[in-house]
Amino acid sequence: MIKRLLFTIKYDGSAYHGWQVQKNALTVQEAFQDAVEKVFGSRLDVIGCSRTDSSVHAEMYCVSLDTDMNITPDGAVLALNTYLPSDIAAMECKEVPLDFHPRYSCKSKQYVYKIYNGKIRNPFLNKYAYHYRYNIDTERLNREAQAFLGTHDYSGFCSVKSDVENTVRTVYSASLKREGDLVLFTVEADGFLYNMVRIMAGTLLFINEGKIKDGELADIINSKDRTRAGKTAPPHGLYLNKVNY
Repeated sequence: MIKRLLFTIKYDGSAYHGWQVQKNALTVQEAFQDAVEKVFGSRLDVIGCSRTDSSVHAEMYCVSLDTDMNITPDGAVLALNTYLPSDIAAMECKEVPLDFHPRYSCKSKQYVYKIYNGKIRNPFLNKYAYHYRYNIDTERLNREAQAFLGTHDYSGFCSVKSDVENTVRTVYSASLKREGDLVLFTVEADGFLYNMVRIMAGTLLFINEGKIKDGELADIINSKDRTRAGKTAPPHGLYLNKVNY
């Protein structure tokens, strides 16, 4: 009998060109499929909850596959971790209904963008946080970030490479907090456009630098004009933090 298994994994995206399989580049999906093939005896289709860019990380990423193998969820986790590379780990597994889809059954996703706000770069964070040496006023930017809340057309916060037709998204929460020299921008929404979180983070940094005036963010969102928003922050500071079903 066919059953659908849903795996929760974590990965360090530094060595990978995102999630989705590509012809000439190593991806997380390919590495995961390699381990699946060794455990399940064939190269099963694996479906991920989201596309992630090169160098983007995941604290929680969900992957499903269908199998008729008689294996327990705990057994599948242990077996996969035997073959997965050290920068990818299967954390949990559970059986889900056959009509469950990791992407389309998702109610919301939460991303965290990490900024190392020290004057001198930290070599141990080079691949895991964006080094930004100008002092960040987190209270000020936290107030400004509230303009992201609600349902908006975010076409101005989307890469020009995107071919998505519907650019309306609902943002449930957006906040910044400081933990020592780390500043964390956390945002949750019903979905995200290509590079949307990185553009949000870059726009807040433009506000921090005075390149965008305080109180102007709502108007920029409504303008749907990419040239009015800030830069696209680098990918290595971005983490898919939580997926809600």
